Amino acid sequence: MLVAAALAGLLIGLALGLLGAGGSILAVPALVYAAGQPLASAIPASLLIVGVSSAAAVVPRLRAGTVRWPVALVFGAAGVPAAFAGAALGRLVPPRFLLLGFAVLMAVVAVRMLREPTGTGAAACRTNGGRVDWRACLPKALAAGIAVGLLTGLFGVGGGFLIVPALTLLLGLDAGEAVATSLVIIVLNSAAGLAAHADAPLDWTTTGVFGAAAVLTALAGGRLARRLPARTIRRGFACLVLVIAAGIAVTAIVAPATLPTR
Repeated sequence: MLVAAALAGLLIGLALGLLGAGGSILAVPALVYAAGQPLASAIPASLLIVGVSSAAAVVPRLRAGTVRWPVALVFGAAGVPAAFAGAALGRLVPPRFLLLGFAVLMAVVAVRMLREPTGTGAAACRTNGGRVDWRACLPKALAAGIAVGLLTGLFGVGGGFLIVPALTLLLGLDAGEAVATSLVIIVLNSAAGLAAHADAPLDWTTTGVFGAAAVLTALAGGRLARRLPARTIRRGFACLVLVIAAGIAVTAIVAPATLPTR
């Protein structure tokens, strides 16, 4: 189980480092199916792992000055109370249906990643000087922050797959700024979600091995991101997510008894 956790951590950290998003969507199924964790433990473990690996992935970008701190704080402030609400909602849903919902979320994320970015919604959020017009964009930014926070608390995901397009299309950040700022927001949301699941049991050995592997490849991915074609990485990762989503859905429907419960 520890070897499987380490291998899954390497993959998830690499995705976070390369894309600034997406790795967390694999953390929960990896912990449940590869590491044998019950869902109640996998969600907080995912939040801890994703938060730490995102913090590692943002380090190479701090030197470049691409993090937009005011934007990160707005999203984070909106997401914190929403993460607690999502965690409370998740306790009311049976694990079988929570995993089905997670599979649907994975499929939506994969389809979005396969599609080419479209739209120029950021134009309305820019002044003539090129700065962000907060009066025009604050409601959209807060709404996106709340949506991401809810998903963080409910499913244990960082939400970068929503944050990055929101930052580019709503606020007009370029790709580098969006990825770097997304990683900071993921750290904030993960911390809030983890606090909301503070009473959940954690397997610290498995979580530690998983997290250490993720941190290593998150650092490497942050450096590789400048050299590899983003489109190819995004499409390959999206196909992997679709396959895993299908597997989770089939298991939750056909063989729910096989879900780890210890």
